[in-house]
Amino acid sequence: MSTPKLILGSTSRYRHELLSRLGLPFEAAAPDCDETPLPGETAAETASRLARLKAISLAGRYPDALIIGSDQVALLDGQQLGKPGNYERAFAQLGAMRGRTIVFHTALALHNSASGRTQERVVPWQVRMRNYSVAEIDTYLRREEPYDCAGSAKTEGLGVAMIDAMEGSDPAAIIGLPLIELCHMLRAEGWSLP
Repeated sequence: MSTPKLILGSTSRYRHELLSRLGLPFEAAAPDCDETPLPGETAAETASRLARLKAISLAGRYPDALIIGSDQVALLDGQQLGKPGNYERAFAQLGAMRGRTIVFHTALALHNSASGRTQERVVPWQVRMRNYSVAEIDTYLRREEPYDCAGSAKTEGLGVAMIDAMEGSDPAAIIGLPLIELCHMLRAEGWSLP
């Protein structure tokens, strides 16, 4: 029996780099799903649903594959924070987050398109932001331009300087792809990993 192809259902360069760390051959493909949160959905539910949809949306193109979907939603005072997209929204996000704790919910789905089985997990991370100044926000945004990251602070880059402390179980989850959980899921599908 041959090993199914591994497909990353994402165009994110961060997720691509993270998955590359495992040294497994994979292809990346753009998933096809609407990423709008649904009314009444919690942050964890939104992240989980979107990770699942991203993986399943590619099953028709890859009928004998393991397809990875992942999504991250940040939560501050019950409000979901998405990717800011531009300087103004990133400035507002970081201003609201100053001195506060944000919970990042990173969801992972692994869909076996041959069997129809989907494994799912949500990995939360608590991030306490520093009480940084308005000038520090401006300097950070102009240097790193983190407009494609939920919460506007890249922990794998200069954004770590905006953070006071972090707590979670899977260090790759905060960047966008929980690798520890993914390894568990791949093993459950019969893959041999160190």
